Amino acid sequence: MPPTNLLAGKTAIITGGTTGIGRAICLEYLKQGANVVVNHLGLDRDQPHLASLEAEATSLRQANPDAGRFAHQAGDVREPETATKLVARAVEHSNNGRLDVCVSNAGICTFAEFLDLTPDLFTKTVRTNLDGAFYIVQAAARQMSQQSPPGGSIVGISSISALVGGGLQTHYTPTKAGVLSLMQSTAVALGKHNIRCNALLPGTIKTQLNDEDLADDAKRAYMEGRIPLGRTGMPSDLAGPAVFLACEELSGYVTGAQLLVDGGLFVNLQ
Repeated sequence: MPPTNLLAGKTAIITGGTTGIGRAICLEYLKQGANVVVNHLGLDRDQPHLASLEAEATSLRQANPDAGRFAHQAGDVREPETATKLVARAVEHSNNGRLDVCVSNAGICTFAEFLDLTPDLFTKTVRTNLDGAFYIVQAAARQMSQQSPPGGSIVGISSISALVGGGLQTHYTPTKAGVLSLMQSTAVALGKHNIRCNALLPGTIKTQLNDEDLADDAKRAYMEGRIPLGRTGMPSDLAGPAVFLACEELSGYVTGAQLLVDGGLFVNLQ
């Protein structure tokens, strides 16, 4: 039997939480007893994802009364006030006026040739992936440092792309390296407040960001051949590591760390 109630009584926020990795982490946090507030853009196209996530969250609580409560908050992570509102919503949603876990997950990746890359796409990618991460991490840390007792866990969803180059990702890889660096620096800055900051680095994960790319059978077969575990990842592969980093009983002395979740892809150079 997998462990349960590892996050009982905690409250977490997740940006970009209705699809992909954010959604998988949300559902696992709920299963582990955390109350969760997810951020989304609030666009019409988000509504089916949000509705199905709400339905899954309701089913979890019906099956297990110890499962956490779900809530959501619309907003664009590129705007600082989105972070402030999300943190306030989470404190309101909590059982004890605390914010315990922040997962900075929202991100975009549009493949583009470097020589054709437009300033608009570069700016949009940086503002979403890096500015958005900074704003939510700062807002969460302000709450975590002021509550009594102070403390919490911040998880930045970086990428294997923080460590390697990508010919069609020259605007994306610097932002993911930035998220990793942000976690390292905030680990130093916030340790005195008992706030742990760590990065998860997904490898090739089947999400809406790379559906089109992995639809190419030849490319998918090549990628799977490079991965020692023999498959591309699923969003749920990030859920367990995210629980580990959120749970002080498991990772209370872990901060400033980076955890690759890539099936061994990074170390396979031959």
